[in-house]
Amino acid sequence: MEGVFFNIDNGFIEGVVRGYRNGLLTGNQYLNLTQCDNLEDLRLQLASTDYGNFLSSVSAEALTTSLIQESASEKLYEEFNYIRDQSSGITKKFMDYITYGYMIDNVALMITGTIHDRDKAEILQRCHPLGWFDTLPTLSVATDLESLYETVLVDTPLAPYFMGCFDRADELDDLNIEIVRNKLYKAYLQDFHKFVTEQIDEPAREVMQMMLEFEADRRSINISLNSLESPEIDAELKSELLPEMGQLHPLATASLAQATDFESVKTAVNLVYDYRGILESGNLEDHFYKLEMELCRDAFTQQFTLSTIWSWMKSKEQEVRNITWIAECIAQNQRERINSYISVY
Repeated sequence: MEGVFFNIDNGFIEGVVRGYRNGLLTGNQYLNLTQCDNLEDLRLQLASTDYGNFLSSVSAEALTTSLIQESASEKLYEEFNYIRDQSSGITKKFMDYITYGYMIDNVALMITGTIHDRDKAEILQRCHPLGWFDTLPTLSVATDLESLYETVLVDTPLAPYFMGCFDRADELDDLNIEIVRNKLYKAYLQDFHKFVTEQIDEPAREVMQMMLEFEADRRSINISLNSLESPEIDAELKSELLPEMGQLHPLATASLAQATDFESVKTAVNLVYDYRGILESGNLEDHFYKLEMELCRDAFTQQFTLSTIWSWMKSKEQEVRNITWIAECIAQNQRERINSYISVY
């Protein structure tokens, strides 16, 4: 019954998203890209895909990997904002939630750049466009977390997530900024999960819960591994950073909080079947990206669901990473590594 009225508000949006999904690069198209001899050939190959002539105004001499990445990312942002402009009600709120994660990254980036005396204009250029908010440029005036909250962040959607961040972060140094960032992400993921559980209908609810729980597990594993190099982060603080959701929670999460070496982290992660062996070999981030893309691919098998927006977004971000990787390998003549991209479509 959940799908009976879905098309009234969201039929057009889902149609557009599925059209975007059909425009994602396929295995054969990636194969064609890896055969390119230079970046000009890569541009010609991309011109025959949904990217079209997105680099037509750039001369062959000015064509660089970073320019290709920026142009491909810009196309993603335009498509996301187009969908967002067509949405209303619960769908618009859902898309707003997607952007909160980028806002958190931007806040951390601005504060880190400020304490290291980096140029404000340069930092703003590196901020994620989807995480932009009006008071973001004024973050550079804050000297501590409390003034940062009271003068800048209190009127942003991130304000509720800052409630548990004040106790341990008196000074704004690199470690405390990373602690605040992880606390914000934990609060954000749990709030997003609550919103999905209470406001989103099936089948999107189940799919999005799975996606967000995977994201929580990924953060838990990364935090546990990174904290091994920081003796200042004790078990109590670590437990405050690990999301209280996902397949790892609560048993494996409790073990990760107490873990003091790589072997104990691996033992805790292996408690969950889906992650068993993930720390044995290869690049951990690549393992996570592969698992995420499989979840995104499977999400498109459902009809009448908002989860396709999240799945397309994550798939498109992976596509940009893939194109950037291939372009970088071509530019640096690293042919033996060019096939290390992740494609499931």
